[in-house]
Amino acid sequence: MRSIVIDDDSTSLKESFALIKTPRRNRQRFPEGNVELVADAGTALARADASRNLHAARVYGPSPSSENVRIYYLVEWLEEADN
Repeated sequence: MRSIVIDDDSTSLKESFALIKTPRRNRQRFPEGNVELVADAGTALARADASRNLHAARVYGPSPSSENVRIYYLVEWLEEADN
């Protein structure tokens, strides 16, 4: 079940594949500086490297937070072959 509501009609927010730099995969939102958007799921999975804390994911955003930081919400982690 998704913890966020995705607005299919939004012109400023969208779902994307990404690499997220994080030591733990228990968070649901990530600052823009920790997210690298990539073209597709295959690219995200190929470039994922758990030893460097880079995890493949599908994200939604960016959205401004109350702290004036643009954030991406986690939609789902993509399965990594090495984990």
